[in-house]
Amino acid sequence: MSIVNSILEHNKKFVEEKQYEPYLTSKFPKKKVVILTCMDARLSEMLLKSLGFKNGDAKIIKNAGAILNQPFGSSMRSILVAVYELGAEEVLVIGHHNCGMIGLNAEKIMNKFPEFGIDPAAIEALENVGIRMDNFLRGFDSPEDGVMHSIKMIRKHPLFPSKIPVHGLIVDPETGKLDVVVQDYREEKQTRE
Repeated sequence: MSIVNSILEHNKKFVEEKQYEPYLTSKFPKKKVVILTCMDARLSEMLLKSLGFKNGDAKIIKNAGAILNQPFGSSMRSILVAVYELGAEEVLVIGHHNCGMIGLNAEKIMNKFPEFGIDPAAIEALENVGIRMDNFLRGFDSPEDGVMHSIKMIRKHPLFPSKIPVHGLIVDPETGKLDVVVQDYREEKQTRE
């Protein structure tokens, strides 16, 4: 049975009782920051609370491992839109301890494809056009490695403004404790010049 019916039932009550009112805000991030983070369910509410942020304070982009695999993929596009159109002045890349992307094994995932009805010919066709499953489904050795990979891709992107700082952090999904991987001081250099 699908979860959709219970969601719709709850939603009707949510709207009728105007429970949305505490969340009203604009589309522009109040703290002028865009966050690239992991889709891990443990971070859904805890991450914002651990940062001292509320709804509307930041643009939040979530994907597996907070990893940018393609310089012209949807996550990077979202970062650029946040900067150019929505007023973000800083980027935070936030990974987390005990991430499911640590040591992710592409072959292990691919072995599950037949259980879900994926035709092996589809994989072969993708690889024939240059999509290598070992790269597409690749994880990382540590959350710090993942964060630094994404930071480097953002900083090197030909459309990303060099004056925008890109910071890297790791959050503990149990306690919310933050560890700095790299703090980008470009904004301080800009104000001193």
